Amino acid sequence: MKTALIGLGRMGMRQATVLRQCELRIDAISDLNPEACKTAGEEFDVAPENQFVSGEKLIETIQPELLIIATTAPSHHDLVILAAKSGVRKILCEKPMGTNLAECQNMVKTCHAAGVELAVNHQMRSMEQYTIPKHMAASPEFGGIGSVIVSAGNFGMAMNGTHYFEMFRYMTDEEPVLVSAWFSDNTLQNPRGAQFKDVAGSIRLETPSGKRFYMDCSSDQGHGMQVTYNCHNGRITIDELDGSMYYVARHPEHRNQPTTQYGMPYDKGARTITPADAVAPTRAVLESLLRGENFPNGEDGLLAMKLLIAAHISNSRGGETIDLRKEELPTDLTLPIA
Repeated sequence: MKTALIGLGRMGMRQATVLRQCELRIDAISDLNPEACKTAGEEFDVAPENQFVSGEKLIETIQPELLIIATTAPSHHDLVILAAKSGVRKILCEKPMGTNLAECQNMVKTCHAAGVELAVNHQMRSMEQYTIPKHMAASPEFGGIGSVIVSAGNFGMAMNGTHYFEMFRYMTDEEPVLVSAWFSDNTLQNPRGAQFKDVAGSIRLETPSGKRFYMDCSSDQGHGMQVTYNCHNGRITIDELDGSMYYVARHPEHRNQPTTQYGMPYDKGARTITPADAVAPTRAVLESLLRGENFPNGEDGLLAMKLLIAAHISNSRGGETIDLRKEELPTDLTLPIA
């Protein structure tokens, strides 16, 4: 399968590592920085004539079958559209999927029309940090999720927050419909570049059945990624940086007691799971795309972007709850995200 990679920053080099792990030869690479191309070309044995400073030129010249887009968000739309219209069959695009809803909708529509499989690199369904608690929470021992709470450092509502929006959808098998958000007043310099801005703050989501999601990644918080799953009969807490999991669950004979009896006798336990990592789950996403099944698709990426846009609107209205079943979101609200 003729394979190409556009974008050779930190995530792009991880994608290159994944391609090598999957025993896929990288036939062409592109980056705006010629030195990045030269370095990656030497490491991954890409001929100089197949190194491009223009991603568009790469697509038109090489016409790959599999294309990885690891650039920043403002370039995603045009590259995906050109690739879909140029015969690329499978595309793995980094997230956030785009910078506004119009871009994301057009990417989904164009890829569907061209018969292109579009994956967006929301990796949560491929990680033990989520597959294990999803299975545990659904068991009679825990009795199903009521809420998810994410406590984190200032990791960006778009850069990492959108990952957790997709995680909540995956964990509950429901699309959130209510969104409320409150952003921090101060914005720190974005590590991806001065032209990019991401917000910190807190957000609340709710599904049609009433399951809740709370995340706080405010600008005065500087450490950690911890997730707590509050269930009917117990609680699961994971420190995602070190992979430690702690859980408690009511004794079986007390599971039918009302939730007001919150101090009933319980069992507790601990285990270690694989800590947060970008390479292994990205490989899982790519392998799912190659198989053509169970990969985070364009619709999943579009939903994460809808929730992000709704959060911005809610914050602008003082934290007012946005009901996605009733309110049409603007498609042209463009965010300066990376």
